[in-house]
Amino acid sequence: MAVETLVEKQKLDVKNLMKIGDRIRVKESVVVYHHPEHRGKTFDLKGSEGEILGIATEWQGKPVSANLPIVVKFSKKFKAHLREDEIEILS
Repeated sequence: MAVETLVEKQKLDVKNLMKIGDRIRVKESVVVYHHPEHRGKTFDLKGSEGEILGIATEWQGKPVSANLPIVVKFSKKFKAHLREDEIEILS
């Protein structure tokens, strides 16, 4: 099935490159509206650093193809879902 193959490919790509606990930096311009210090205003995450909290590849034991699969924690009160091409791993 085409959907399963695509999900498995995406799952393998994300897991091989990134893992939970990795420190990352946002390399692309990503505008969010839910930042707690800038509520209701635009805030660009470019250059922000955070930690990967989770990677959405499964839900209730079934593979999923999430649009924004990587959950990143930037501060105690702020998390965001991002794509893998928007971030880079810090060494």
